[in-house]
This record gives sequence, structure tokens and C-alpha cells, in this order.
Amino acid sequence: MTVPENRFKTAISQGKPQIGLWLDLGEAITAEIAGKAGFDWLVIDGEHGPNDLRSIIEQLRALATSPAEPVVRVPIGESWIIKQFLDAGARTLLVPMVDSAAQAEALVAAMHYPPRGIRGMGAAVARASGYNTIDHYAETAADGLCLLIQAETRAAIADLDNILKVDGVDGVFIGPADLAADMGYLGRVDEKDVQDTIEAAIIKIVASGKAAGILTFNETFNKRYLELGATFVAVGADVTEFANALKSLSARYKGGVVAKASSY
Repeated sequence: MTVPENRFKTAISQGKPQIGLWLDLGEAITAEIAGKAGFDWLVIDGEHGPNDLRSIIEQLRALATSPAEPVVRVPIGESWIIKQFLDAGARTLLVPMVDSAAQAEALVAAMHYPPRGIRGMGAAVARASGYNTIDHYAETAADGLCLLIQAETRAAIADLDNILKVDGVDGVFIGPADLAADMGYLGRVDEKDVQDTIEAAIIKIVASGKAAGILTFNETFNKRYLELGATFVAVGADVTEFANALKSLSARYKGGVVAKASSY
């Protein structure tokens, strides 16, 4: 048994657009349903979703045979939690609030075994190695791992050139809501200043040879980002889609006016 191909990593390295969905319900059943809906990638959200290590493992299991590749967002970019999530079988990690190249370099180190990094040697008893059934897992694990970092502050945008030089970062994801808030436009992602900053960042990321990603619920914005060369674009979240669908169903029978869940 060998380390399986990370189809998401392969696709973004080849510049193939990947359409994704955020999973924030924290349930294996809904993750399994989303896995059959036609998306290329699904983010199991450990930052804002009600998830812990065990619920994330259950969702990874539910998606094990899905055509959609799971991406796990860790709550914070600390080496100890990255080690746990990797041992749990997550292969693509999305790390929020990365403001500098120094932070990015530390995250790369956390992803890899020595001598390249500092990941602890414990996968022989973990899900990542198929409980020690993948031959030479430690030597080949890097082939299937993918690191995505989130640039979502003015500091990150200011240091983007240096972040993009960090070897081992596969993609840079723009966090539009946090970036807008940090720029002084709380809840106003559609401000021209914010959009200009996002577009310039995407162009710079693509030009560097790394993959660019983003999440918004605005179809016009998402199509524009894809035109600019963004390759991993998330277009919604299970919570908002579920809420909007139920509101729409209720309104059809009760004559109400549907107010969509807030989006960004």
C-alpha cells in the first residue's frame, strides 16, 4: 500500500480550477451528502465550524470514497495541532491568519518530518499511515501533503511577495471578510478598495506560480476571480445553503419574503 494521490494538490499544481464548498455543520452525514454533490473540494472547518479532532476524523471517513477532496482548516497555525490533524489523516491543510513569510516557513516545517521539518514521528499508530499499512509512510508522506495559507490582513498583503517565495506553500487563500474588516470595511467586502486589493493579490499569487484561492458567496465576484486565474474557489457553505433552502421552502407555503443568510 502506498500514499494515495492528493487529487486536489495535483489539480491546483496544474492550474485546473477547483470549485469548493465550506462544511460548517460539523456532521459526517451532511459531509457525505456534500461529497456527492459535484464539488471538487470541501473544507472541513476547524476554525469557525463546531469541530474537534474526532468530528473531523468522522468527516474524513465519510469523504474517503468521495470524488471531492477534503481540505481541513485548522483553528490556528500551531505545530502541535498540525501534527494531530496530519496524523488523523488530513492531507491538505488550510491555515488561517498567516501574516508573514516567517509564519509560512514555520508552517512548512510543521508539515514535514526531519530533516526538512519538525513533525513528530508517530504516524505508525495513526490513521494517516493506514495504521502502519502504508509502506515507507514517513519517507513518502510529503508527496501527498498540501499546504494552503490564508492571507487575510493588511500585514499579509504587505508581505505577500516574501510569502510567495516560501518553498512548500502550495497555495495562498485570500480571506475576504477578515481582510475587509482589517482594512476598515467591516462586513463590506464589496467595497472597491477591498476588491482592488483582492484582485491585485490574486494576480500576484498566480504570477508567482503558486495557486490562488478564495471564498465568497457572490457569484459575480467568484467568476471574476476565476477569470484572474484563481484555481481553488469556494462558492458557498453548507450552513447558509441549508438555511436558505429551508427559508425558501417555508416561504413558498406561508407567503413570506425570503431573507437570505448573510454572505461574504
